Amino acid sequence: MSLNGASSVIEVAQQVRSGALRAEDHVRNVIAEIRSRNPQINAFIELTEERALALARRVDAAVAARNDPGPLAGVTFAAKNLFDVAGLATLAGARINRECVPAAADATLIARLESAGAVLVGTLNMDEYAFGFTTENSHYGPTRNPHNLERIAGGSSGGSAAAVAAGMVPLALGSDTNGSIRVPASLCGVVGLKPTYGRLSRAGTFPFVASLDHVGPFARSVGDLAVTYDVMQGADPRDPVCDPHPIDPVTPALACGIGELRLARAVGYFDECADASVRDRVEHAARTLNVAATVEIPLAAEARAAAFLVTAVEGAQLHLPNLRVRANDFEPLIRDRLLANALIPAGWYVQAQRVRRRFARTLIELFERFDAILAPATPRPATRIGQETMTINGVETLTRPGMGLLTQPISFAGLPVIAVPVGTVDGLPVGVQIIAAPRREDICFRVAAAMERAGIVHCEIAKACR
Repeated sequence: MSLNGASSVIEVAQQVRSGALRAEDHVRNVIAEIRSRNPQINAFIELTEERALALARRVDAAVAARNDPGPLAGVTFAAKNLFDVAGLATLAGARINRECVPAAADATLIARLESAGAVLVGTLNMDEYAFGFTTENSHYGPTRNPHNLERIAGGSSGGSAAAVAAGMVPLALGSDTNGSIRVPASLCGVVGLKPTYGRLSRAGTFPFVASLDHVGPFARSVGDLAVTYDVMQGADPRDPVCDPHPIDPVTPALACGIGELRLARAVGYFDECADASVRDRVEHAARTLNVAATVEIPLAAEARAAAFLVTAVEGAQLHLPNLRVRANDFEPLIRDRLLANALIPAGWYVQAQRVRRRFARTLIELFERFDAILAPATPRPATRIGQETMTINGVETLTRPGMGLLTQPISFAGLPVIAVPVGTVDGLPVGVQIIAAPRREDICFRVAAAMERAGIVHCEIAKACR
């Protein structure tokens, strides 16, 4: 039997565990396909072929010895290149980081996936230092949307979403500070999870905004996302904000219905900041699930503005030493913003944090009335590479910050969200956010699985890459 990167996480693991598929053969096939497809997509920056083949052989040896090779045996995955990979410099999409000493150990999530039998095959392109929503990287080139090579893949985890959408791997890791998992998941038509803040360990990842950074997976089905998330959960003393609570498996939640859940569709700010075509897809998903209630999320616009301030201040302070001595080595698309952000008055930052606390309290009260809320993930489908502005409901706005209009308020409060693709507009995917209360990823997964069973979720490998 021959499976490739287009095969599902669950399918590959079942075949390898049963002995019907050799992990080494599978990994060789996947790497060959990546070499064939990546030049047109530019999702992968580095391949880890020797490491991958060595691990695949260990998986095969475990199967041959009738030992448990792990629940993700032989599953290939790739990681955004802000995750530490032992022996490689952690680039974080930057030229400056090429000079970094190679990582001495793997990031926690990579280690946990490989402990479960998964096989890392490479690292993926991103916006420099995760500061962007388009993955138009001047140092490593733009990542192209597999559904239309003239369009952006979204960002900052654009390489992660594109690699999954193109069928090169069934699973990828990304990070999400203001929307960097949900935006590319929506634009590339894959499933992405931004867990509750601190729910998954960030240890061994290059930071952007410590008080907002999340990490999470991409996949092409809700089931694949769930088994992956369960493997990665758990406390980690290397990440001071990592959730110390016991692991809460979400895989059992996939079989649960949603009949008793109180669901609503977000309106107000979320209608105003999304094109009519995107709103139609969200409304269709809500009708199919018999969701009649609507809700306005209070302070959403203020929360987005405050999130911008917190991002600006913390991000600029992190990079200030290099900005002072080698500003010209930064990505031109972010350099001037970082320099300007370093001058923001401290009082603005303090006020932004006050808004954050008030917004979080408001949302806790909101989730006493509802279990989950549906909202658009991006204002519109993917724009053209290099397109500086876009129009939303007749209003022209900047493309790079504007793609995060609908995701920033939610990550500012640290809520769990799954982004699922719910159709296309002019042949380009668009997605919906499923938002729940803190530590209720299980509810996000229940709703996502129900949408998948109802045929609402459309997660297909890009036609050009099949």
